[in-house]
Amino acid sequence: MVRALTEQEHNDIANAIRSSESRTSGEIYCVLARSSGNYFFVAGFIAAVSVLLAGLAAALVLEHWWISVRLPWFAAAQLLAVACALLLLWLAPSLRIALVPHSVRFRHAHDNALKQFLARNVHLTAERTGVLLFVSIEERFAEVVADSGINAKVPQETWNAVVAGLVAAAREDRLARGFVEAVTAVGDLLAAHFPVRDDDTNELDDHLVEI
Repeated sequence: MVRALTEQEHNDIANAIRSSESRTSGEIYCVLARSSGNYFFVAGFIAAVSVLLAGLAAALVLEHWWISVRLPWFAAAQLLAVACALLLLWLAPSLRIALVPHSVRFRHAHDNALKQFLARNVHLTAERTGVLLFVSIEERFAEVVADSGINAKVPQETWNAVVAGLVAAAREDRLARGFVEAVTAVGDLLAAHFPVRDDDTNELDDHLVEI
């Protein structure tokens, strides 16, 4: 689990944003999410199906050994096992993510990235040059969401490289440095295509938001 960022690390990221935006009319926004979903129902469904399948396997083994178990007792045992699994998932949310398929995790995190892009008004910059750097810790997911103005000028492979840097930084517990490097890289891209104007105004807050 990635540790919480310190105040100094928040300041470093904010300074990197201000430095990058001093060279461009574009805007950079950073969001760090601890999780992008509750996952109780997804994990609960998978746990319940697993318990039922395990019960079926146990029934076949008992049948093979000629051991008879009355159906009401067997059904009650299965229901109790499902209830215990659901209770455990309810009381220990950190266990849920282990049961969630990667495709579901990434879909939730991607949807959250788009939600943050809209909620933080990154899509409302004057030249459509807002860029969101998004990381969701529990899903081990990172994404760059760029508005149409800059996205039309930058190939997807370039954004993929920025994402790879963020993911590697999170894995090595240097996420703050990863954000600084990503902000600098995005700032270089924005400056190349949208250099700063004399009448440029700061349209978005210059800091990392943790949710």
